[in-house]
Amino acid sequence: MTQLYRIFPGLALAAGLATMATLLATVLPIAGAPVLALFGGAVAGVLARRSVAEEGRFGPGLTVARERLLGAAIVLLGLGLPVGAVLEVGRQTIVVLVGTLAAGAVAAVLVGRMLALHRESNILIAAGTTICGASAIAATTAVLKPDRGRVAYALGTIFVFNIAAVLVYPPLGRLLGLSQEAFGLWAGTAINDTSSVLAAGVAFGPVAANFAIIVKLVRSLMIVPLCVGLHLTGRGSTGAAGSLWRSIPLFVVLFAGASVVAALGVLPTALTAPLDGLSAWLISAALAAIGASLSLRQLRETGPRPLLFGGILAVVLAVSGLALQTATGWR
Repeated sequence: MTQLYRIFPGLALAAGLATMATLLATVLPIAGAPVLALFGGAVAGVLARRSVAEEGRFGPGLTVARERLLGAAIVLLGLGLPVGAVLEVGRQTIVVLVGTLAAGAVAAVLVGRMLALHRESNILIAAGTTICGASAIAATTAVLKPDRGRVAYALGTIFVFNIAAVLVYPPLGRLLGLSQEAFGLWAGTAINDTSSVLAAGVAFGPVAANFAIIVKLVRSLMIVPLCVGLHLTGRGSTGAAGSLWRSIPLFVVLFAGASVVAALGVLPTALTAPLDGLSAWLISAALAAIGASLSLRQLRETGPRPLLFGGILAVVLAVSGLALQTATGWR
């Protein structure tokens, strides 16, 4: 009961912002509920910084919203995505997925050396940018055991480009004339964090959102070979192997289970639309909580070199993704 009392104010704030964003999105459909919720959370964070901090009144609930609601939204999406469709998307997009990962890895090595970044910062930011944002950084941290300050540095850098991606990708995708599926593939391979992939996809269209999340989840599976590689090359601690499987995000496993349920056809068709709506609302609530966590001080402390490094990698992924899509007929 005490725990519920602690988290309720923050959850209520995230829920309220998500509801307002959802209603406002009917008037401003171009922006989309996720983006509006993100901005609403950021405004709340600026106006009530102490209250939304981790130790503040809203802090515990906002933390739960950031960490749990997005995963729940993805699992609900899985109920509308049969496992056969997921495997088919992986087969169709494997060239683009592997190609962008290779381009990002090469760029990370070259640019990291040019900027003289610490090896730990290089690995953390590269993993977050090329694979799965904060989830990849968390998984890498479990193996690498880096300095806490460098982890915060990497998270701050990733966060900056998450926000930029949500704002830039949808209008740029329309300017380039991308189809719903092509934009979903681009967002899923070039945007780093799951929350931003979903937000950009929803802002572009429902088909793009569904396709983007499938591509992103396939891309997230690269966390496993990343951690294995770090461990085998001696970059991780000797006790890291036991934490390898725990580094796989739980929502990936649950999404797979939900996708199997969808393939079995046991879910009533009448529930599909309400579950999609609930999933979209949960995404908005999670993004509102993420927006509230924005700290200008933290962003200033990230410094110019990690931001420049993250920015260059983001551009490499965006350009290489579009080039590979064009070469393989995804337009």
